[in-house]
Amino acid sequence: MLLRSLLFVPGNRANMLEKALGLAPGAENRNVSDVPDAFIPDMEDSVPEAEKATAREMVARYLSRLAETGAVVIPRVNSLDSGLIEDDLKAIVGPHIQGLSVGKIGTAADIARVSELLDRLEDATGIERGTVRIVPWMETALAIVNAFDIASSSRVSAVAFGAEDFTNDMEIERTESDAEIAYPRAAVAIAARAAGVLALDTPFFRFRDIDGLRKDALTARGLGFRGKCAIHPAQVAPINEAFSPTEGELQNARRVVEAFEEAERSGSASTSLDGMVIDVPVVRRARSLLDTAARIEGRR
Repeated sequence: MLLRSLLFVPGNRANMLEKALGLAPGAENRNVSDVPDAFIPDMEDSVPEAEKATAREMVARYLSRLAETGAVVIPRVNSLDSGLIEDDLKAIVGPHIQGLSVGKIGTAADIARVSELLDRLEDATGIERGTVRIVPWMETALAIVNAFDIASSSRVSAVAFGAEDFTNDMEIERTESDAEIAYPRAAVAIAARAAGVLALDTPFFRFRDIDGLRKDALTARGLGFRGKCAIHPAQVAPINEAFSPTEGELQNARRVVEAFEEAERSGSASTSLDGMVIDVPVVRRARSLLDTAARIEGRR
């Protein structure tokens, strides 16, 4: 699944849910670079406690319309310890969502508990078991310690790193240098890769600092993240750009593949290009880059 940009939409705000419909892939006069790969109608952190029931009802009402746009829809429900997750799931589980996002996941047992709830609801709604995937948020010290077990759990298709909640859990200051999240951020990306699922990076909260966002997104891509969550529509295009191959990268990848295939026809498993050795790992990276570009083009 292509998940470069995932836009949070507060679930208790009808005006913002309506605006999201206008940002969708099929919206009129929409620049494709501004279109998020997924919407996250949020019932958790962006919703005040008194508005939780309203958000649940409103998100449920908008799911079919969001799905009709062709966008991936991954609502975020309240955490297991909130006492709200069962009602949230009852409201949203159905044919209009590809998955759900769950915060404060600490262990693989937490995923198993969510999965059991989904089993029952999928049976009740006539959906094949396992259809609704889980995107857990790694945002506590416990989650980082158990990152691989969580990422390799049944139903998990992607994992997201939450820097703000992680630093809150650690009782440490969140700084612009990001030094305090260097280890957990990398740990999430590595665990996701080892488990064969997507790694999604933490939101960038200085939403008016677009240059800072670009730098942050490119850093995340360099760590192995495949996408990043957005908290404002203006962040979508820079995130899409950061997680898409550049034309220069694609040209080089094509040259690498051509050089390697020519070497293979000559009976060799390696060659060189511009003074660099081209062997199997290098060509695999090049082909992966070209595959990503093809999926982005297909989305257009």
